[in-house]
Amino acid sequence: MTIRFASATATSAAFVKPVACADLPALAANDNAAETHDVLLRDALKHFARHGLRAAEVARQNAERAFFAGDRQSYRHWLEICRALDRRMAIACHARTEAGPR
Repeated sequence: MTIRFASATATSAAFVKPVACADLPALAANDNAAETHDVLLRDALKHFARHGLRAAEVARQNAERAFFAGDRQSYRHWLEICRALDRRMAIACHARTEAGPR
């Protein structure tokens, strides 16, 4: 299947011209509410590639396992991966583990 692209020959010939607006920022900006570290994002994406739509649930289970095993560093790591994939699930997991036995 052949794909053809025909661009406008000149900007004056284009149907839509950009409109200057003082209210809009001149440069694009990241609109994420929370900043995610690049390493954490990479780990979360790899985890998602490995587990698909169950990735957040698997990360939550790993976080709970690490928490009850006393491995706080792994718990925080898995909780952050869960938070990157499903914020509500991570909040509920944190509330459950902190309320449970230590």
